[in-house]
Amino acid sequence: MRKNKLVVILGPTASGKTDLSIKLAKKYNGEVVSADSRQIYRGMDIGTAKPKINHKGKKILSGGIVHWLLDIRNPDKPYTVAEYKKEAVRIIRQILKRNKLPILAGGTGLYIQAVTENLNIPEVKADNALRAKIEKEIQKHGLDFVFKKLIKLDPEAAYIVDPKNPRRVIRALEITLLTKKPFSQQRKVGSPLFDVLEIGVSVPEKKLRERINQRTEKMIKSKLVEEVKKLIKKYGANQQSFDAIGYREIIEYLNNKITLEQATETIKINTWHYAKRQITWFKRDKRIHRVKNFKEAVKLLNKFIYV
Repeated sequence: MRKNKLVVILGPTASGKTDLSIKLAKKYNGEVVSADSRQIYRGMDIGTAKPKINHKGKKILSGGIVHWLLDIRNPDKPYTVAEYKKEAVRIIRQILKRNKLPILAGGTGLYIQAVTENLNIPEVKADNALRAKIEKEIQKHGLDFVFKKLIKLDPEAAYIVDPKNPRRVIRALEITLLTKKPFSQQRKVGSPLFDVLEIGVSVPEKKLRERINQRTEKMIKSKLVEEVKKLIKKYGANQQSFDAIGYREIIEYLNNKITLEQATETIKINTWHYAKRQITWFKRDKRIHRVKNFKEAVKLLNKFIYV
């Protein structure tokens, strides 16, 4: 096996990335590095579809495979893309030193891009006055009004910013206005750190939507409401991490704004819209090799690792 190899397993939510990455890690003596911006948070398990994990000392195992960058933050602690890149690169290098195969797996496109393209991510400090001004606009005109304002300044942001997530929209507009540069173009590509093979999990849209709906129903039956109640009790409802799909809808239900049935259907719809944004994001990357199953992925890895 040549050194400096990194395999990336990516795709939309509910596409089967986790199962594929574990199977490949077992076959090729690998360890998985998560690229999910919500699974980093402790206690946010059901709503993020976090794989079943167990702690063995300092190691986190799932399916008998070591996983990294799961459960590394409490939900009340912010975590930036720059922090993620630094940690992921450090861990990948450690895995390589142990003569194992690092497998970066997840659906957060910006996390993956930060590592594979060695993005130089500038830190833009928050401007509280500007944020307050944007928040007032949201209160007066609605979130969609402010999102459209962002898209007018930066059309590419439509593919990377969740239009239903107020904090994401505010932050993207804030950075765009402060730097006078599009939010989507804030990051500069650096020299490659690793020899990368990107594998995209392909699922027909009809089947993917069915999976999303089934998974949402399973989350509700698995006591997602109880998970959210527990998190709110411990950290309070006003946390950036709780703006994630699955959590904000249940919080609305708990605040008696919608019924549980409405919350469930809204989660399905919002998750599907998120999946479509992920699909659009990944379609632009021509380096991604599409696979439908484990067998096709193995063919790609054999050529990549041993040739």
